[in-house]
Amino acid sequence: MVVHDADENGEGITRPEDGLYCIGMLMEGARWSKKKRHVDESEPKVLYTNGPMIHFTPIKKSDVSVVDRFLCPLFKTPDRKGVLMTTGHSTNYVCDIKLPTNVPAAHWVKRGVAMLLSIAE
Repeated sequence: MVVHDADENGEGITRPEDGLYCIGMLMEGARWSKKKRHVDESEPKVLYTNGPMIHFTPIKKSDVSVVDRFLCPLFKTPDRKGVLMTTGHSTNYVCDIKLPTNVPAAHWVKRGVAMLLSIAE
């Protein structure tokens, strides 16, 4: 996965040669700083912010670097719960997104930072 900056509509983005771009995900507990290009503290009284555009590409797990990355969980909804599958993961859990960070990943874990595909109304 590669994190890219794009506007909210993804305009001006051409189709990648391999993989796909995903936009429209939300962040809870933190925000994506386009200027700094890493996870940053949330603004006061703001619950959800737009996440970065993610380029999902198939690569070997051994080629993935997690240095200076926060393994941000991606959930379908903010509930963060669901029926456990045989894998031991919740049906609400999708995957981890490796986001650049300038502080230890534990900082974001303690804040309960996650990315969401939708918010419950």
